[in-house]
Amino acid sequence: MAGRLLIVEYEQVKEEQRARIGFRDNLLYATLASMAAIITFTLQNDGQTELLLLLPPATVLLGWTYLVNDEKISAIGRYVREDLGPRLATLAGGQPRGVFGWETAHRSDRRRVSRKRLQLAVDLLIFCAAPAASLIVYWVQGPVNPALFTLSVLEVALIVLLGVQIALYADLRGP
Repeated sequence: MAGRLLIVEYEQVKEEQRARIGFRDNLLYATLASMAAIITFTLQNDGQTELLLLLPPATVLLGWTYLVNDEKISAIGRYVREDLGPRLATLAGGQPRGVFGWETAHRSDRRRVSRKRLQLAVDLLIFCAAPAASLIVYWVQGPVNPALFTLSVLEVALIVLLGVQIALYADLRGP
């Protein structure tokens, strides 16, 4: 009976993980679409560069949502590997590594760290570098309104905070 409950729990957490993966991946497309919309809107309004100040809040919000979902996806994998799998293995009288083997096997790929570094670079590019570039364009194109300049400095702080969090959660550990 306990084993069946653990299998049901496994199925439920894997379903949540699948849903979160789909949602997380769609956030990349939503971020690119919002960037394109803001840039297009800016260009259609005679290049009013202050409109570019909309880009950092949009990308930070979407980036934070992406990061939270990515962390939950990893947490589910960790839970299955470190808690649920060993409990089920104990009930089955087997070795803990013999249950849900894929949960550990896919992490032992020798190219995993390079893939994770590349993913970190992509995440930083989309969620941090692109909005930072929009701020640079705003500052360079001038004239800069003092209130909007202050807002842009606050946006820099948000971008940096998000970038630090993305780097901290990157999970660059090897196999």
